[in-house]
Amino acid sequence: MIPAAGGPGAYVCPYCRTSAVGVGRSCPGCGAPVDVAAKASVSGWLELPAARDMARIQCGRSSVQIEGTMVPVADFALAPGEGVYFPHHELLWKEPGVVVTQRGLKGAWKRMMAGLPVHMLDAVGPGRIAFSRDAAGETLAIPLHPGASVDVREHIFMVATHAVAYDWFETGVWFRTGTGDDAETHYPIGMFMDRFVAPSQPGLLLIHAHGNSFLRQLAPGERILVKPSALLYKDSSVSGHMHVERPRSSAQSLWTWGERYLWLALGGPGRVAVQSAYGHTHDPGGPITGGATEYRW
Repeated sequence: MIPAAGGPGAYVCPYCRTSAVGVGRSCPGCGAPVDVAAKASVSGWLELPAARDMARIQCGRSSVQIEGTMVPVADFALAPGEGVYFPHHELLWKEPGVVVTQRGLKGAWKRMMAGLPVHMLDAVGPGRIAFSRDAAGETLAIPLHPGASVDVREHIFMVATHAVAYDWFETGVWFRTGTGDDAETHYPIGMFMDRFVAPSQPGLLLIHAHGNSFLRQLAPGERILVKPSALLYKDSSVSGHMHVERPRSSAQSLWTWGERYLWLALGGPGRVAVQSAYGHTHDPGGPITGGATEYRW
């Protein structure tokens, strides 16, 4: 817990930057426990603690309760006229009074070709509606303050409130192997990324993470390399491009051994969040015949 100006009981959450006074055992912005010491590595990574079981987060006149720890459920109590949007496969249950409609998405054909959800749904209160990912892990709540923007790796978005605007963009992180009919294009972090912005009102975004989650604040010009599939989200101010390394026997020798390493190079300023349980990045081997070696988001 980090004290803040404003008198006794005031604090700023070290994980989501929410300021509050007179909080209970959990941060009202992200649900993280406030009665535990922050854990940070010597390299600057801050461990994101899982939301406490039954932690309650206020979002406008509505609220959400994070229930369970192994496969958490996000249980929303929607106020009249307030709502959320979500990929159709995240819905767990709802009360009959909650109205669900289809939400239009631009570029549906491109999304379908990239393997992304094409059908996004809207839910409007009053009533309760719940969401869960059919996989073990953590449900991370990311409160977005007015003007804030984060970019989320594809396939981990769960649900967002209507105060959060949604868009997506091409990552530009790719490489090609082979030539002619054997040419194949690879996207280490996916063809697209999701961008979430709070234009004028505070909003809430929920994503799914595997394993343990860690957060790091990059200074202006600071650069790190992360495994592409380990990325959870980043501030939109963080730039990125693909970085390829291959071990050599010596600085003078051209002989190489082992696999090459595919990295996502990220540059500050801004926050970067990663997960410890990440999928393998497919690399078929062979010469790289093309790609985007430098791209800024």
